Amino acid sequence: MLKGIDPILTPELLMHLCAMGHGEWVAVVDANFTADFLAKGKPVVRLPGLSLERVAQAVLSVFPLAVDVAQPAGYMQHSGLPVGQTTPAQAAFIELACRLEGLAPEQVEPIERFAFYERIAGASLIVQSGEASAFGNAILCKGVILP
Repeated sequence: MLKGIDPILTPELLMHLCAMGHGEWVAVVDANFTADFLAKGKPVVRLPGLSLERVAQAVLSVFPLAVDVAQPAGYMQHSGLPVGQTTPAQAAFIELACRLEGLAPEQVEPIERFAFYERIAGASLIVQSGEASAFGNAILCKGVILP
């Protein structure tokens, strides 16, 4: 345990988040996501039993979002819903990103399912939560911490 560090942030996850540089992406995906297949050898850290919101909250406690990217956060749009309509897990993620990082809702991008899979190819890390709801997947772009 470390003082001031969210206890769900494992040493492995902290190591990968710390090693990431500006402009790299981390995906927080649900329990049903094909993480190993889409990771193609990139690290996958599992945090079973935890929601998308809880994992995103922990990640954002140490991970600055990019300010030079129009939409530094995104979520997988539910293919059965109109664009912009969200599931409860997605709405919680959007609210969290806006509250913690000062984003406007339009800075959290709805990403079509197969386009989200393509984004995973460019992600440096996948964190698999225990989120059980469909389309409980998000992606975040790392920013810079200045002195």
